[in-house]
Amino acid sequence: MSVRTPGSAPDDEVLASVISPAGELRPDGLRGPGGRPVVDVRTLTRVLFERLAELPADAPERERVRAALIEVNIPLVRYAATRFRSRSEPMEDVVQVGTIGLINAIDRFDPTRGVQFPTYALPTILGEIKRYFRDNVRTMHVPRRLQELWVQVSGAMEELTVTHGRAPKVPEIAASLRIPEEDVRACLDAGRAYNAASLEAAQEHEGGLALLDRLGYEDSALAEVEHRDMVRHLLVQLPERERRIVMLRFFANLTQSQISTELGMSQMHVSRLLSRILTRLRTGNSWED
Repeated sequence: MSVRTPGSAPDDEVLASVISPAGELRPDGLRGPGGRPVVDVRTLTRVLFERLAELPADAPERERVRAALIEVNIPLVRYAATRFRSRSEPMEDVVQVGTIGLINAIDRFDPTRGVQFPTYALPTILGEIKRYFRDNVRTMHVPRRLQELWVQVSGAMEELTVTHGRAPKVPEIAASLRIPEEDVRACLDAGRAYNAASLEAAQEHEGGLALLDRLGYEDSALAEVEHRDMVRHLLVQLPERERRIVMLRFFANLTQSQISTELGMSQMHVSRLLSRILTRLRTGNSWED
């Protein structure tokens, strides 16, 4: 059996290649011997849309023709999904979301406008996938402008990687898209916002330690910072002799006897002064002679 070239088969034969006489969808209707295409997808899509337009809204055949349109154009969805292969989402999930966009495009497409269906459908498919990533995948909010710009940046990165045989640098990406380097860096940061790493997940490059194990510990003295600041504020209000007594006792760790020797006064006097100073410090009152 010879293989037909695109456009050579009558429309009835094109329909028969995907829909059986019993009205069932032929899963292998597009392929001939050796897996070679019997008719091109554009021609088949056109014929199916023409048939869909002829059918009444309640005709049972409409669902079969619609299902054939979806099946025939799944490769367009897979092509759109490859633009997002750098994301961590499973490709089949992305294809499934893109198929929703394909179905919406099929239901809204008007063949009389003279536009090829792939031209009309591709933006709808991409839009559905982008909404999915925007609303369901990101772990933090990213401005829409950066979300849209990230698609361009990721595409430019792929092209430059192929061209140079290495990962492109920020200035190269910025020059390719004619945008500021700051926007590229912001997009790269936004591109990392799709997944959150668990603090308890082991890091292979860190010897199996979890991120939580490498974070700083809680400083037990942190709660005393405010108290230390208040004490410092009160100390500066003390007369010089009394302030020195406090410094020698609590910062130099001298005994009352050692302080009395240092200042040339009796230990009893030092004791009374310390008692008076501490009372003033505890109440927060200013010093009075």
